[in-house]
Amino acid sequence: MPLVRYRKVVILGYRSVGKTSLAHQFVEGKFLERYDPTVENTYSKIVTLGKDEFHLHLVDTAGQDEYSILPYSFIIGVHGYVLVYSVTSLHSFQVIESLYQKLHEGHGKTRLPVVLVGNKADLSPNREVQAVEGKKLAESWGATFMESSARENQLTQGIFTKVIQEIARVENSYGQERRCHLM
Repeated sequence: MPLVRYRKVVILGYRSVGKTSLAHQFVEGKFLERYDPTVENTYSKIVTLGKDEFHLHLVDTAGQDEYSILPYSFIIGVHGYVLVYSVTSLHSFQVIESLYQKLHEGHGKTRLPVVLVGNKADLSPNREVQAVEGKKLAESWGATFMESSARENQLTQGIFTKVIQEIARVENSYGQERRCHLM
């Protein structure tokens, strides 16, 4: 029987970008048609990757803005982050940059396990943020970028699989010895 590893992942982003819809679609396999603003919700699911099992504990947060103060519960004991913006809202994309900076400052680490998600890709005709902009931002952070649609269940499973892989990648990179070599 494989060892089950616990991973706490916080989902952050501006209001109405689809954070709850992504989490619900991932855990329950259903899209929520009705929108009720989230205060804070948690979801759990066992995920198998290869021979490894992970107990994924998702914290679905209330919508954040550039002035939000991130509580320590979003930093302490958290293994990784899914940062979500809507491809139909430039403002939600700008808020994500601010949230990442706050996380970076709170952790004091140079590398954070982050998956940046441009959600609502099914609403492409109303697009305000191009995929190349999301990709460029994620690359500047050393993070992974994905576009998705919670409504159409597009890449929903992949987002949470990828955050588990990002956590492992960042954790493993800290164990590597770094040396300065004179040439």
